[in-house]
Amino acid sequence: MFMQKFVLGAVAAIAVTAAGVAQAWEPVKPVDFVIMAGKGGGADKMARLMQSIVEKEDLAARPLVPTNKSGGSGAEALVHMKGVTDPDHTIMVTLNSFFTTPLRQPGLDVDIMKFAPVGRMAEDTFLLWVHKDAGINSFEEFVAEAKKRGSGWVMGGTGKNSEDNIITDHLNGAYDLKIKYIPYKGGGAVAKDLAGQQITSSVNNPSEALGFYESGDVIPLVAFTDERLPLFPDVPTLKETGSDFSYFMQRSVVGAPGMSDDALAYYTGLFTKVYESADWQEYKSKKSLMGDFMAGSDLAGYWDTQRTRHQSILKASGAIK
Repeated sequence: MFMQKFVLGAVAAIAVTAAGVAQAWEPVKPVDFVIMAGKGGGADKMARLMQSIVEKEDLAARPLVPTNKSGGSGAEALVHMKGVTDPDHTIMVTLNSFFTTPLRQPGLDVDIMKFAPVGRMAEDTFLLWVHKDAGINSFEEFVAEAKKRGSGWVMGGTGKNSEDNIITDHLNGAYDLKIKYIPYKGGGAVAKDLAGQQITSSVNNPSEALGFYESGDVIPLVAFTDERLPLFPDVPTLKETGSDFSYFMQRSVVGAPGMSDDALAYYTGLFTKVYESADWQEYKSKKSLMGDFMAGSDLAGYWDTQRTRHQSILKASGAIK
C-alpha cells in the first residue's frame, strides 16, 4: 500500500511539474517586430541586429519579423500597436518619438504608459555632422557660417518635431541661428543626402553616419553628450562650448497595449539575453551607445520622466501649447 501511494504521489508530482513547464508562455507564431522609423536608420539597424542575434543564438522558438512603419514620425507605428488584435505577438522598437508624437498629435489617443515595458537596450547619442568639403572644421566655424547663411543652412533629420528637430531648435535658440529643418522618414536617408551634399548638416546618430565618416565624406563637429565619446575622443561636447545641453535617445523594445504578464516576462527574458550577448555588447561599444538594460517598473518610470521632459521641450519650442 505504501509503495502504491509513493508511486501515485510521484506521478502526481511529475504531472504538476510538467503542467508548470507547459504553462510557461512562449510565442506560437511569428512575432510582429515593428520599427517606428524607416529603413537604414539607427532604429532599423538595431532591430535587425537584435533579430539576427535571436536567430544566431537560437533564443526563440518563433522568428521576429521586422516591419518598418515610419509614417507621421512614428504615428503609423503607434496606431498600429494600439489596434493590434494579438498583443502577445506584437512588439516594437522605439525612439524618442514614442514620447513626442503622442504629445504633438493628441488625436491619436495614444497613452504610452499602456505599452508593455519589455526592455531598454541602450540610449543612443547624437553628433553634429557636416560634409568634408564644407570648409568647416570646428563648431565655432559652423555657428559663424550657419549664422551667415540664415535659412539657407539646411539641417536634415528624422521626423518632424522629433529628436533631430529638438536639437536643431536648441541650436537655433542658443546661438541665434535660423537653420531650416527638413524632416526625413529615416536617418539612413539623412546621412546619404549629407554625403551627397543635398543638405548642409545633420545630427545623425553614430550608427547612421559612421559609414560615411569612415569613407571620409562627413566629419563630426560636436557631440550632444555629457562627456566626449570614446569613438570620437577629439570631438568636443556642446557643453564644452558653453551650452548646458545634452540629449539622448532611448532604444527600447515595447509590447503592445494589452500584452499579458506572461508574454511580457517572456520578451523581457528574451531581450535580456540579447543585451548580454557578445554581439550586442560589441555593437554598443562600436556605435557609441550608452546606458544599462532597464525593464518593468524602472522602464515605465523612465518613460514617465522622459514624457514630462519632452513636454517641456516641445512647449518651449512652440510645437505644442
